[in-house]
Amino acid sequence: MAEIIEKSGLRWLWLAAIMLALDQVTKYWTIQSLDLYESYEIFSFFSFTYARNYGAAFSFLGDAGGWQRYLFTAIAIVVSSYLVYLLKKNASTDRWINCAYALILSGALGNVVDRMMFGYVIDFLDFDLGFYRWPTFNIADSAIFTGAVIMIFESFFAKQAKPIKQPKGNKNV
Repeated sequence: MAEIIEKSGLRWLWLAAIMLALDQVTKYWTIQSLDLYESYEIFSFFSFTYARNYGAAFSFLGDAGGWQRYLFTAIAIVVSSYLVYLLKKNASTDRWINCAYALILSGALGNVVDRMMFGYVIDFLDFDLGFYRWPTFNIADSAIFTGAVIMIFESFFAKQAKPIKQPKGNKNV
């Protein structure tokens, strides 16, 4: 098993673990430090604002009555499982795509933790440019977005990734 982790993209799970921890620590800080909808201004265009998102991105289905919590949790678990499969399939040297998968995995799991613990996702990063206010988001959302951007760039500029070779005689791997 250690050989598979070392030679496959599973080696990049450290990045997912760090980002998941960062996401959860910042959300914990938010709920301990701010009241709901309270803002703490960092710059004139950026604040920490405690918000709850009962839906998905941009509060999609946020007022659907509660069933969406289970739908989004199930989708995130399926996607996370597939990302772990892809990490296992990839060689550890495929840095960018493995990094992307690990970031998306951490974001999906970070928001799943919130949905399972609270029934909503904790958001707190709030950008207001005066002429446009971006919907409040969190570290998990940032990880998903960053991973998706890396995947897009990787799809245009990278060579085709080669799956790792399984050791001969080991059919269970």
